[in-house]
Amino acid sequence: MTTTQSPPPGELTLTRLRVATTLFFALGGFLFAGWAVRIPALKDQVGASPGPLGLALLCMTGSAVLTMAVTGGLCRRFGSRQVTIAAAALLAVSVVLPALTHSAPVLGLSLIVFGIAYGGIDVAANSVAVDVIAALRRPVMPGFHAANSFGSLAGAALGGVLAPHLTPLQHMLLLMPLGLAATAAGGRLLMGSPLKPAPVPARAEGTRPLARRLSGPVVVFGLIGLFAAYSQGALDNWMPLHLSEDIGAGQAVAAAGYAVIQLTMGFMRLVGSRLLERLGPTRVVVTGGLVACAGTLVAAQTTSVPVAFAALVATGLGLANIFPTAMAQAGAAGGPGGIALAATLGYCGILVAPPSIGLLADAFGLPAGLSLIALAAALAALVSWPARTLTTVRPAEHPTD
Repeated sequence: MTTTQSPPPGELTLTRLRVATTLFFALGGFLFAGWAVRIPALKDQVGASPGPLGLALLCMTGSAVLTMAVTGGLCRRFGSRQVTIAAAALLAVSVVLPALTHSAPVLGLSLIVFGIAYGGIDVAANSVAVDVIAALRRPVMPGFHAANSFGSLAGAALGGVLAPHLTPLQHMLLLMPLGLAATAAGGRLLMGSPLKPAPVPARAEGTRPLARRLSGPVVVFGLIGLFAAYSQGALDNWMPLHLSEDIGAGQAVAAAGYAVIQLTMGFMRLVGSRLLERLGPTRVVVTGGLVACAGTLVAAQTTSVPVAFAALVATGLGLANIFPTAMAQAGAAGGPGGIALAATLGYCGILVAPPSIGLLADAFGLPAGLSLIALAAALAALVSWPARTLTTVRPAEHPTD
């Protein structure tokens, strides 16, 4: 009789930890996207004009950034896994709060709680990922971020299907139990196996948490993350408008352009680990930044829809693994505090992108404004090259499957 041989205990433990971490990355993207696609309906529900709505949304982004800045300390004190589970549970519950509001000020207050949860899970899940990477001895951070991308796409797709049939409150009441169930399942896997914190490099040992977080390597990788996040945030906000107004594509085609970027980045992140193993983080970031720079410039200047889509594919391929690589390197260099700084800088990049491009577009046109995306991608490559001696993962350092 033939029996199926179970994997060694160590391998099984690592597989569980990897699955659980992947689940939390996907959950964060799924819940956030599920809320984001209902913003138009929530705007009508609270009767807000664009100005008050923008202030309410600023409450969410502001609280998320502030939470990111302190979550590294919470992870050191209570444990990254514990903070991840708590933040995921809060995110699942707080996604309902905006749907209960009927005025812009109350919407803003509810979004403060939602932003705290989102900022917390962003840093904590990445901190867990750094610990899992150290245990696996493989650079698998891009795979976790791929799960976030696909989770976001799933949340947006489900929201698009449900929007014509459910009110925002009914929709969020559906998401809440799904989120809590996923948190319970992922938390059981995550806490059911031992996981040691990733070792802090010798150069950072003995330093205070703030000094470790602000060390040279952490700041450098944080800047790379900022440039990558700026590019991604700007593409999300401005590229559909460019496709529809400057190139003459319809709204459906413009929306498809956004989906092309997200899908390309998601699938590219699935192979990101192998790229990092073979090329190393410096080559991945430098090559990716230059490809994204070229792709954005072509997409911004062309008047052809097919050429624009081909350029967007190139842009997505180039950008896909820059931010995950920067987060992994910042975490390896500075622990949870390094993750917190990189995530905070990255989110600041997302906040700065829309107004900076808007100001340049007002003066010189949107194609010229989109050149800032190309500049940010090029800066990521430029900063990464002199930082090559600071990286903690090099080609052929890890075994492949």
